[in-house]
Amino acid sequence: MLRVLLAGGGTAGHVNPALAIAEIIKENYPDAEICFAGNPDKLEAKLVPKAGYKFEPLKIEGFQRKINAENIKRNFRAALYLAKSGSRCKEIIKGFNPDLVIGTGGYVSGPVVRAAANMGIRTAIHEQNAFAGVTNKILSKKVDVVMMTVEESRKNFPDAKKCVVTGLPVRGGFGRLTKAEARKKLGIPEDAQVVLSAGGSLGSKVLNENIIKLFKWYQRDGREVYHIHSYGTYKDYENYIADCEKQGIKIKGNDHLIVDSYVDMPKAMAACDLIITRCGAASLAEIEAMGRCSILIPSPWVAENHQYHNGMVLQNAGAGIVIEEKDLTEEKFVGAVRDYLDDPAKLKECSEKAAALHIKDTKERIMDCLRPLIGKK
Repeated sequence: MLRVLLAGGGTAGHVNPALAIAEIIKENYPDAEICFAGNPDKLEAKLVPKAGYKFEPLKIEGFQRKINAENIKRNFRAALYLAKSGSRCKEIIKGFNPDLVIGTGGYVSGPVVRAAANMGIRTAIHEQNAFAGVTNKILSKKVDVVMMTVEESRKNFPDAKKCVVTGLPVRGGFGRLTKAEARKKLGIPEDAQVVLSAGGSLGSKVLNENIIKLFKWYQRDGREVYHIHSYGTYKDYENYIADCEKQGIKIKGNDHLIVDSYVDMPKAMAACDLIITRCGAASLAEIEAMGRCSILIPSPWVAENHQYHNGMVLQNAGAGIVIEEKDLTEEKFVGAVRDYLDDPAKLKECSEKAAALHIKDTKERIMDCLRPLIGKK
């Protein structure tokens, strides 16, 4: 029986690819036993058991680069966790006895994959971002294969021969509905202009504030645009709809504005012509899979500014535009939306270029990377 240990987490951007890879393995090896190693205090501790997989906790934290009193304490704690991680990794690996270990990024994947490689176990990593994270850069020297979402990642790794562009697995719900079907379900006319905006599951303060400005522009300009906005589940945004209403934006009873803390993204993205969002790797893979033009606002607060590099892959392909937060004025933001809505041919061209970036055989490519390792178990 094939036994595979996956390690990765901290954010959905690392956990969801690991879950997707586990699903791909199970499709090809139904009897395979899958186990995850992750931080007991992070998102993976909830998502992995919910998906039905075994979960082994490994306490690990990253080091803070900015030096202050609080971060000195956090770095001391991180050093203690790191010192203990070696023995815990060996305990997990010996207990599960995997044939293959796969890391998908995040601090927790480092010690697990490194320990497995040192123990002579076949190893692989998957890099989601155009600009590789520190953990995967280090691990690339030890693993057997490096799977990448985009070609632009290759320059980050010293041994290009190990690197294979596989793309990023996209959740199964995307692509099931046509634009007409999705609009019918949402009560949106088939011939309407539809904009979708979302700042991730928690939401984005910057995005939420600028969407209000966009709503006001719709009203001032008499635009009959249908707009779906997910403002996020973070507690600071609980009164977002009330805040919109206070600023003169009619949300309740307005069939042109669908505003909620959470929306069905596969359905919403199927319905839209234009999407405004951050530049997480999973979100961009979904945009490409659906073939949608995008206005991308990368978060400047992520490691290595990787969201900017992710977004530039689409901009360089003519599939959308990137507006950095430092350049995000109301004039520039609203102007970008207006330019797309007023030029259907441009909107269509950008959508087609986004679709051209989508790697349709991601599952097959991932298995092509893993089978030779499995065969050597």
